Amino acid sequence: MMSRRQFVKRMLAFIAVLAGGGAIWKNVLDQEKPLHAGSESTAAPTPTPSQLTETPLSNKLLLSFFLLSDLHISDGISMMTDKLHAALKDVTNFESPVECIVLGGDLTDMGRETDYKLMRKIFNGYKLPPIYANMGNHDYYDIWLDKQGEFAKETMPNGKSDAMAKERFMKFFGYKDQPYSDFWMGGIHFILLSQEAYVGDKPEYGEGAWYSDAQLAWLENQMKQHEDGKPVMVFIHQPLPAPGTDGGTHQLVRAKEFRAILKPYRNVFVLSGHTHRNFATENHYNTDNSFHWFNNASVGKTRSAGNDNVAQGMYVQIYENQVVVRGREFSDRSWIESANYTVPLQAKA
Repeated sequence: MMSRRQFVKRMLAFIAVLAGGGAIWKNVLDQEKPLHAGSESTAAPTPTPSQLTETPLSNKLLLSFFLLSDLHISDGISMMTDKLHAALKDVTNFESPVECIVLGGDLTDMGRETDYKLMRKIFNGYKLPPIYANMGNHDYYDIWLDKQGEFAKETMPNGKSDAMAKERFMKFFGYKDQPYSDFWMGGIHFILLSQEAYVGDKPEYGEGAWYSDAQLAWLENQMKQHEDGKPVMVFIHQPLPAPGTDGGTHQLVRAKEFRAILKPYRNVFVLSGHTHRNFATENHYNTDNSFHWFNNASVGKTRSAGNDNVAQGMYVQIYENQVVVRGREFSDRSWIESANYTVPLQAKA
């Protein structure tokens, strides 16, 4: 039975979703309904990975969420589908609060309509909190397929376009004007950036994430709300290149402008995907920036040494004075103890 405190917390989260827009509703039965709804930088403080200890009662938990990146759902291939099921079973029966789920790009493997339909069917099988998402490069991959569904590099874009892939993603999540969005929940600001073109329109960048002038101006305007130092979560798909440089293929292209926009603000957390890094064997926290940058693992294709069952994601807890980031292994519902970071929030100087 739900306690009074739990009921109030759920109601507050519900109201925040209504105000922010862009969230999906649980168990959507209408198949046509949107599923939602060295460098110029100053290094951030470096936390020490450690066992999570009991948080003092004075340090209030504001919000907890899961970041599930690189699902790579593909119609006709069961491996990634099975891994997503494992993740959602874990999230549904999680021992701690999960106020929302963010999907960090590469939701599909080829960006086909059938891939999205399969993903919808999977999500509809679970009672989940609100879900938000941004696009990855694989969500544009339908241009590589011919009418028979075969990979056809020579005839790319095979009668399709980047705009069609973008529209498919936006329709699925209910985004009306552009594939990037933001929302507030529990007093925390979530900003989701998406690449706006792929090799159909921007072949010079390959698998890189290109953001338009409009999106970067939008980001700059969103960040103006954080002059008070309130923590903000910024989601990208492709990772950043070295500080002081712009990115190429498999990176955020306009990285110098991106970093310049975030630099004036404290308590900024950037969360990326794309690289499929394994929490158990690789470092996921980068401190070479003015912000805190964490690179997520992959639900569908985490790099592993011959273990095809590995499926990982990131659990984030935001407290009044710190943020805790933990790696989760969904295949056996366990914590990855080497991926456990506590980042103190910086007070005004």
